[in-house]
Amino acid sequence: MTLTAEQLQAFTHIAIIVTPDEYSTSGYHDSYLAISQHLATLAPQLIKLERVVFISSTGVYGQDNGEWIDEHTAPVTPAREASKFILQAEQALQQGFGDKAIIIRPSGIYGRERLMRLRKARESNKDPVPAEHWSNRIMDRDLVNIITKVLTIKAPKTVYLATDYRPVTTFELGVWLSEQVGETPPTIDNTKMSVTGKRLHSNIPLAWLDYADWQTGYRDILNYQE
Repeated sequence: MTLTAEQLQAFTHIAIIVTPDEYSTSGYHDSYLAISQHLATLAPQLIKLERVVFISSTGVYGQDNGEWIDEHTAPVTPAREASKFILQAEQALQQGFGDKAIIIRPSGIYGRERLMRLRKARESNKDPVPAEHWSNRIMDRDLVNIITKVLTIKAPKTVYLATDYRPVTTFELGVWLSEQVGETPPTIDNTKMSVTGKRLHSNIPLAWLDYADWQTGYRDILNYQE
């Protein structure tokens, strides 16, 4: 069903949280971009609307040589086609709603039910990992808190990098998690020695985060599973 202006007339705040039907380029086009473009066309009729919060992705930053990224990094140049559609969705909302549109770009989301890294740590026979591939994380419950805050505070920033305060290489993360669960740590892939990935400077107020770094978050998950 396509939302109409009449259905949204009473809303003062909207959060747009999208999951594609399929994780393909067309899936991102038909979800993130199509939804945002449609809502933007309704902007002139939504006279009560005060704020539109769009959950984007730090995937819109195409840097892949270990660079530091912050809220002022420009230009934003996605590398993947799917991320290009997410950035176009941001732009459609900003063009339609102006300064009412607030963008939240989460990094890698993990949590008590999002356990991919922990499952890999529990494997006895691990594939070698790159020597220095940088990654970034946000606990899912912290992300919910961030969205709530951005919807309700008086003067939000234009863009939020929803990530914790400690980027980590996948090697360091894999070694630490393996030690916590009593498994053999991963080895380094000697064919992948260059620095890759990116490091994100969070601009989330520390008071909004219950899990300011990945160790705090994964300790919570491990304690929860005991």
